[in-house]
Amino acid sequence: MSEEQKTMRVGIIGAGSIAFGMAAFLEQAGHTAILWSPSGERTKALAAGEALTASGAVTGTFRPQVAADARTLAEGSDVLVVALPAYGHKAVLDAVAPYIRAEQSVIISSHASFGALYLSRLLAVRDISVPVIAWGTTVVSGRQLSQTEVNVNTVRKRIDLATVPESRSTEGLALCQTLFGDRFVDRGSLLAIALSNLNPQNHMGIALGNMTRMERGESWSQGQNVTPNVGRLLEDLDQERINVATALGLQVRTIFEHFHLSFHVPVSSISQMNQEMHAAGNGGSGPTTADSRYVTEDVPFGLVMTARLARLAGKPAELHEAGVKIFSAMYGRDFTAENDLLNALDMDALSLSDLTGLCKNGYATGQ
Repeated sequence: MSEEQKTMRVGIIGAGSIAFGMAAFLEQAGHTAILWSPSGERTKALAAGEALTASGAVTGTFRPQVAADARTLAEGSDVLVVALPAYGHKAVLDAVAPYIRAEQSVIISSHASFGALYLSRLLAVRDISVPVIAWGTTVVSGRQLSQTEVNVNTVRKRIDLATVPESRSTEGLALCQTLFGDRFVDRGSLLAIALSNLNPQNHMGIALGNMTRMERGESWSQGQNVTPNVGRLLEDLDQERINVATALGLQVRTIFEHFHLSFHVPVSSISQMNQEMHAAGNGGSGPTTADSRYVTEDVPFGLVMTARLARLAGKPAELHEAGVKIFSAMYGRDFTAENDLLNALDMDALSLSDLTGLCKNGYATGQ
């Protein structure tokens, strides 16, 4: 099915808050959403015929389809969307890659640790190439209330993207607009998208400032607890990221633009913007467990990736490096070793020139 057609069948890999919120958004827009949960646990109720109820920024009762496995999902979809934590990306890409067709496209929401290149390499072995569209963040944010309920906190006004290979960028942008509306900014480079996901840096500061709340399972407002000291840490982490982007000749959104465009608050200090979000009821709830993606996903697949890219660019990100070491010490884990995407791509063996070429063209078919 071409991008010009008004309705599409969208296979969503994942069954958490982002996947559920995206399914509701797509169904409301007239598309067909098909969910696949690798474990099958979170889609049992929907597979049994129960409806998905969405509240918040997307409201209504919907009936997305459920696929039993990766092959069924790929064969029944026009486009695939990866919408689960980054620590699951390699496994699901391995599972779905054998069934992707040349006429399909794949969206990674949100992109982490050069997963688009990993998929490009998997498909190149099969001698096919498809547009792999990497988003810098998700189209929705929210919280899954049950196996049949999701609260959509916000639908973002602007989302950065890039397509691999770059030669199919126009196609990738048009597809995303067909599915999700006119809310995308094509940054033109996967390197820019690699530096556009602000969650790892933001979650680092939030988790460090509120770790005891997380460990004790307390109920707490995230926005309210981005206090002035935490806010200043977030701003300095952001400056490190901006410095790396500048060294690479890239333009990326600042943390101030991110909160302004995502949560519709006036630009001020990051702490004050979060207080405004809290007052408006959009501050969100902080994690109630230390076993949170704020650490287990964002440290290995966000901070580690940014730190490696910073070293390649000759702009070491000292706060990011420190975050990896501090969280590894706190959790008694080697978070650098847990990034299976970077390790599979053998990133340490790539030069900046190598990486730039791959981000532009992907892997050549037949490799």
